[in-house]
Amino acid sequence: MGELRTIKVDGEEVEVDSDLTLLQACEEAGKEIPRFCYHERLSVAGNCRMCLIEVKGGPPKPVASCAQNVKDLRPGPEGQPPELFTNTKMVKDAREGVMEFLLINHPLDCPICDQGGECDLQDQAMAYGTDGSRYAENKRAVEDKHIGPLVKTIMTRCIHCTRCIRFATEVAGVPELGAIGRGEDMEITTYLEEAMSSELQGNVIDLCPVGALTSRPYAYQARPWELKKTETIDVMDALGSNIRVDARGKAVMRIIPRNADDINEEWISDKTRFVWDGLGRQRLDQPYVRKDGKLKPASWNEAFAAIAERLNGLDGAKFAALAGDLACSESMKALKDLSAAIGSSNIDCRQDGTKLEAGARGGYLFNSGIEGIDEADAVLLIGSNPRVEAPVLNARLRRRWRETGMQVGNIGPSRDLTYPVTELGAGPDTLKEVAAGTHSFAQVLKDAEKPMIIIGQGAVTRADGAAVLASAMTLANSVGAISGEWNGFNVLHTAAARVAGLDLGFVPGEGGKDTTAILDAARAGDVEVVYLLGADEIDGTQFGKAFVIYQGSHGDRGAHRADVILPGAAYTEKSATWVNTEGRAQQGRRATFPPGDAREDWSIIRALSDAIGKTLPYDNLAQLREAMYEDAPHMMRIGQVEAGDMPTLAAGDLDSAAFELAISDFFLSNPIARASKTMADLSLAATHRVAQDTTSKEATGTNG
Repeated sequence: MGELRTIKVDGEEVEVDSDLTLLQACEEAGKEIPRFCYHERLSVAGNCRMCLIEVKGGPPKPVASCAQNVKDLRPGPEGQPPELFTNTKMVKDAREGVMEFLLINHPLDCPICDQGGECDLQDQAMAYGTDGSRYAENKRAVEDKHIGPLVKTIMTRCIHCTRCIRFATEVAGVPELGAIGRGEDMEITTYLEEAMSSELQGNVIDLCPVGALTSRPYAYQARPWELKKTETIDVMDALGSNIRVDARGKAVMRIIPRNADDINEEWISDKTRFVWDGLGRQRLDQPYVRKDGKLKPASWNEAFAAIAERLNGLDGAKFAALAGDLACSESMKALKDLSAAIGSSNIDCRQDGTKLEAGARGGYLFNSGIEGIDEADAVLLIGSNPRVEAPVLNARLRRRWRETGMQVGNIGPSRDLTYPVTELGAGPDTLKEVAAGTHSFAQVLKDAEKPMIIIGQGAVTRADGAAVLASAMTLANSVGAISGEWNGFNVLHTAAARVAGLDLGFVPGEGGKDTTAILDAARAGDVEVVYLLGADEIDGTQFGKAFVIYQGSHGDRGAHRADVILPGAAYTEKSATWVNTEGRAQQGRRATFPPGDAREDWSIIRALSDAIGKTLPYDNLAQLREAMYEDAPHMMRIGQVEAGDMPTLAAGDLDSAAFELAISDFFLSNPIARASKTMADLSLAATHRVAQDTTSKEATGTNG
């Protein structure tokens, strides 16, 4: 922050930071400044000239307000505050001239353009343009570029603001877009006319101020005024990105980001943005009961009766419940209570077998907070690939590297994270060296004022996961990553449901079995009934001959193995609470209703409890949430992050096997994504790209 300085904007005095641009200063004074190329989160290009203003005592011509800072202004001859004008005749004529130039070659596509109704060019032409043009020459035409299955291009509309280029280069870190040619022949294109490969590329759709870059899957589906807009929370990763779901009738038409500076800023990953077509495919819209070896449609009463018959007289120790990665807090609370009523403590929200324990929250949270990345000055990644596990968080790490040049070390498989990474080793042996201080990177962490350690699920889902976590905490304490003012011990989750499940204690009770023990017992016949709450990442053959109840939204792995299917709601179809990787509770809102006979998950469990004679003590969502808040009081403080107590972890023996990453295919990591045609196309393209890279390296004799 610079020093405060007094300036006058249209005759009104205002005190602003001297580091602000004139555009920002004018906006702090309440004046609207039009712009096309300027964006708060990108570098200044200064090439659209729409933000022109007049500076008293400056040059006798309009000034591009985005490209000059307040500290560069000269005071008046007697020390008067510098004066800026945003509404003089000079400014008005200049903006009209710029708009006239921009529209010389812009096609009149508004009636058929997907950007219609949300177009900056339309809005600013109405506000600052004129009612005619002096140019009658033929408009230029530019060939459209095919840059992949996500972004549709109509490059004749491009006004060369270069926002997309700057985003790809600076934020996404995959500089695949650039400009060729000069003057009228300038074109925005990908290098070698290849498709974009960044997992954040969809954000250029929001950034484009005209209709040059639009959403290919959404093309010609709807107009913005037809859509019902619902603000909710994303569950494709554990970041808890703030999103807006736009729906028409029962169908979700698109998903776009909401601004949340402390979480996702205004970016979302491509999986978050384009997974919406999976919400309508392979849906479970009625109950099913397996008869004679085949799943057959049934009524809710028939499904509940089949479950009640199987549970009748069952020893509670032979019942188990597993919660999946997309389960909401309310449904896990209801299932936990139902399991307790049945007499079972065999419950687990950790279907991947992670060794994180409920209790002291500091042992499983991203303790520094997502915003804490903006303060870190050295980072160590342990068994994590943030580029696919949390792409928006990875972009924040990249920005911090661009600003400070901080060193990033990695223990685990090497990969391109869009910023330089020092590869330290592949597994726990390297971690022991760093923790013992015998590795050179230990000194880097000690020298840092705010070192950060990020433990990925690939490091803690192993058999020695608890020992890995303990070793990482020992390292964090030894290098000063945990102190009174700073806690840089961070666990990066991949499942949106995981933190809430641990907060609610959806883990084995006294004498209870965890996921691994439940599967072993099911194969041995010691667990006879397994309740899967959206748990789809487990091979169905591991349940042996157990009676499997599956509750979920899609016909995925869990449904294939089920003996009874209870159709639930997807994340856009229910009001639910989610807790992200840093421990921030957020509430999602229902955008559409579940299809057919599908119901909200907590209400299914409540109705089932009644059918089996174990009625749960709440009749509506408000009562359920009151009970949930008793178990986890912080969940009622929506939007807040509360620090967790740090656990005392016992050291254990470490296996020498290298860490493996938690997510092998970014685009097909959950049931909704696996039902999406767009995600399938992206997965295929990514596989093809990896094969091409491998072939190219083998042909040239180079190693990646």
